[in-house]
Amino acid sequence: MSYTQKEVEQIVANAVNNYGGNLKDTVTELGEGIEVFKAQYAAKLDEFETILGRGSFGGSSWSSGGTNLSAKEHKEKFLAWLRQGSDPDGLKSLEIQASLSTLDDTEGGFLVAEEMAKEIERLATDSVAMRRLATVVNSKGEYKRPLSKGGAGGGWVSEKGARDETDAPDLTLFSPPMQEIYAMPAVTQKLLDMSDFDVEAWLTEEVSSVFVETEGTGFITGNGVSQVKGIIDDSKMIDNDSWEYGKTGYIVGGAASTFSDADKLFDLQHSLKPVYRQNGTFLMNDSTLAVIRKMKDGEGNYLWRPGLEAGSPDVLLGKPVEIDDNMDDIGAGKYPVAFGDFKKAYRIIDHVNGIRVLRDPYTSKGFVRFYTIKRLAAGISNYQAIKFLKIATS
Repeated sequence: MSYTQKEVEQIVANAVNNYGGNLKDTVTELGEGIEVFKAQYAAKLDEFETILGRGSFGGSSWSSGGTNLSAKEHKEKFLAWLRQGSDPDGLKSLEIQASLSTLDDTEGGFLVAEEMAKEIERLATDSVAMRRLATVVNSKGEYKRPLSKGGAGGGWVSEKGARDETDAPDLTLFSPPMQEIYAMPAVTQKLLDMSDFDVEAWLTEEVSSVFVETEGTGFITGNGVSQVKGIIDDSKMIDNDSWEYGKTGYIVGGAASTFSDADKLFDLQHSLKPVYRQNGTFLMNDSTLAVIRKMKDGEGNYLWRPGLEAGSPDVLLGKPVEIDDNMDDIGAGKYPVAFGDFKKAYRIIDHVNGIRVLRDPYTSKGFVRFYTIKRLAAGISNYQAIKFLKIATS
């Protein structure tokens, strides 16, 4: 059965009249109780928010919606310091509270806000092929990892059979030195004073641009002198017919200054041991890819295949292709194509202390420079896991 609004109002009115003042009093008391409860709840909520605003409760850091409140406070003070250079007190302690830093840095400056650091890292990963391909780890100081150069003995044995002494593996220590990259963008103090100027976005973009270019070059051709060691070092290359730890193998392309023999790509792929080949990736620059895209097999089919889905890599001989314009162009004596399991071949070590900024309003009057530094190390950790194609006849 359904009722009209008028019929419902009449039913309610009859109920009130039948129960008299008792129902009216009850409703009034209920309303007053609700108001008291709302006031008490609001007071408790204010108290709780005050505790959270201090970033601690019972001596522990608290998070709200996944955001560390100490990190939020650090960001606010950091951005204010970028603009005015004043009131840096507490920034150092906030770095510790926000788990941004555990080490003292005698050079001064402050760590960039956590969100900025993550955005700079994301842009680097998107733009630098080696950051996507290599193994990336963090370290509090100089990184050291023992590696086997081979030579370990072993064999089959029965449950109670004697175990003959075997050869011990020949070990080496992989410990690439920490290096520093820096960016030093400048902006006028007048622009910093403008409230609508997004200093965070500006600094992130400027620093990312420099870091991407510097890292990208270093990971490919860095010589290890005041910079990281890259994957291409002519003094450490050796013909694939022989093997020596600490040197990278290559095969020749068959021509003195050009590359047109598609069969050499098959040779390059099979120059790598199967254990590394199964996770192999081709690495080259865009100009080299333009040449290889035109190559066909004996049946007239192109060797190169575009990625079938958005975001998926292009494919060459069934393996992904990554583009890095720091790779060599095709030319005499150059190494334009690499193939390898880069996760095993190359290691990038980022210092846990992140990205640090020093503010310089003195060197150029009217301008503020932001000297921004980042420490990292990198190098080949497994020379068997990567091979190159060299433009040469022998």
